[in-house]
Amino acid sequence: MSLNIKYLSSNICRSELFEIGITIIIILNSILIGVQTSVHNVYIDVIQHIILWIFTFEIIVRFISSNNIREFFNDGWNVFDLSLVVIGWIPPSIASNASAITMIRILRTFRILRLLRANTEIKLIVTVLAKSVKSMVYNCLLFLIFAYLYAVVGVTLFQLPTQGGNIESLSMVAPPTPSNSPDPFGNISEGIFTLFRVLTAEDWTDLRYNLITASNLGVIDVLPTVITCYFVSWFCLAVFLLLNLVTGAVINNYQTAMAELAECKDNSNERKEIIELKNLSN
Repeated sequence: MSLNIKYLSSNICRSELFEIGITIIIILNSILIGVQTSVHNVYIDVIQHIILWIFTFEIIVRFISSNNIREFFNDGWNVFDLSLVVIGWIPPSIASNASAITMIRILRTFRILRLLRANTEIKLIVTVLAKSVKSMVYNCLLFLIFAYLYAVVGVTLFQLPTQGGNIESLSMVAPPTPSNSPDPFGNISEGIFTLFRVLTAEDWTDLRYNLITASNLGVIDVLPTVITCYFVSWFCLAVFLLLNLVTGAVINNYQTAMAELAECKDNSNERKEIIELKNLSN
C-alpha cells in the first residue's frame, strides 16, 4: 500500500499538468495577497484558506515522493515551501498583542515568494544568486575597506566647521543646503553613506560643486583639483571596478549553474534510456 502511495506521489510530482496547476494557484495567491491589502472580504479569505490546503497537499506529496527525509530537506526549495506553509497555518489568535498579529500577517505575505519557483529560469536565477552569496561577501568586504579609507580621507579634508553642533557657513554653499541635511563628511558613518550616494550616481556632481564653492569661499582649505580627483577616483573605483567584480561573480556562477543543469538533464535522459532498454529486454 505504501509503495503504491509513493509511486502515485512520484507521478503527481513529475506531472506537467500538476506543475502548471500549482503555478496558476501561486499566481492567484499572489494577486489575492495584493487585493487583501485594500479589500477585506470573507470570500477571499475562504479562497486563501483553500489555496493553503492545496499548498499543504503539494508539500506532503513531494515529501512522500522523496526517497528519504534527508533528500527532501537537502532541496532548498522544499525547505522554503515548507516554511511558508507552516507560517500560513499560524493562527493570529495565538498572538497576545496587535504588533505580533501584524508580524504574522507580514510573514504570510511572503507566500508571494513562491512565484520564484513558478518557472525553471527564475529558479535558475535564484540558485545563481544563492551561489553568489559567498563571493559577494568578499566583494562587499573589499568595498567596505575602500569605502572606509575614502570616508576617512573625506572627513579629514572636507568636514565643515561646526559650532555648538550646528554646521557653519552652509548658507554660503551653493546650491543651498537644507537645514535638516547633515554635513556630507561630518563623521565616518555619514561619509560612508555619502560615498554610497556617489555610487548610485545620486547628485554626486552637486556634492563636488558644493565643496568647490566651500573651498573658494574659504570654508574648507582644500584645492578644487583635489576635490575633483577625490570624487572621480572614487566613482571610477566603485562603479567600474567593484561593481564589475560582483557582476563577474554572478555571471561565473550562472555559467556554472547552467552546466550543472545540463549535466542533470543528460543524466536524467540516460536513466530513461536504461529503463526503456530494460523494459524492452523483459
